[in-house]
Amino acid sequence: MFGRLGAPEIILILVVIILLFGAKKLPDMARSLGKSARILKSEAKAMKSEAKSDDADPPNPEQSAAQRTIQAAPGDVTSSRPVTEPTDTTKR
Repeated sequence: MFGRLGAPEIILILVVIILLFGAKKLPDMARSLGKSARILKSEAKAMKSEAKSDDADPPNPEQSAAQRTIQAAPGDVTSSRPVTEPTDTTKR
């Protein structure tokens, strides 16, 4: 009874969304949602490749102290920033 959505219900839902958010804001919202999805995908891919390289290669102290650049999306240089890796400063 409640699980079936036909064409009229979907059209009604879309009309309500357009009325709530406004037609001008919807493309910007979709663009930012797509950008966020690309960022999440690239970060997940980087984490997987980093995990594979950590398993294959022994740790190199010079490499861990070097700066890396994280890009938000491929080709998006406006939001890339250099990142320094945290080091263990506790003395035992």
